[in-house]
Amino acid sequence: MRLTSKGRYAVRAMLDLAQHGHGNPVRLQEISTRQAISLHYLEQLFRKLRNGQVVRSVRGPGGGYVLSRSMDEITIKDVLGCVGENINPARDIIGSEAEHSNSVEFHLSKNYFVNLGMIMQEYLQTTSLGDLTRKSGEVVIERSANAESAPVISATSTNEVVGMVSSIRSTFGEINQ
Repeated sequence: MRLTSKGRYAVRAMLDLAQHGHGNPVRLQEISTRQAISLHYLEQLFRKLRNGQVVRSVRGPGGGYVLSRSMDEITIKDVLGCVGENINPARDIIGSEAEHSNSVEFHLSKNYFVNLGMIMQEYLQTTSLGDLTRKSGEVVIERSANAESAPVISATSTNEVVGMVSSIRSTFGEINQ
């Protein structure tokens, strides 16, 4: 199970478009500059996003890309699906190994990862660009004095983070029981 840079960059670019577009076309060059993503790479991603019908291109002067639907109607799963991401942790369990393995441990682990995949898919399906855009007002990025260190991202309310982690733990606990 691995989310590649393709998926991460696609989500970042779509969030940028949602935050800066406001219904107006946004040029890929602007997204490239703000997000520090190669323009050539963005062109490839947006071709896939356009084919997946989550963005529309606007030609001419002042052209660029706009969301094809409301940001609340575009889920993270839609974005990842358009660029070909498959983060199902159980995808490798199917096939010849499953045909030859008949142990209790194999079936327990298979069921666990199938359930994990369902939770992940549901989470991606129920989180929209609008949800993440609204959360951007709740997140503060702090830069340390050392320019080489990574930025620290903190939520304004640690109760939100603790609540989310508790919810995830209880969901996994229910599955395992």
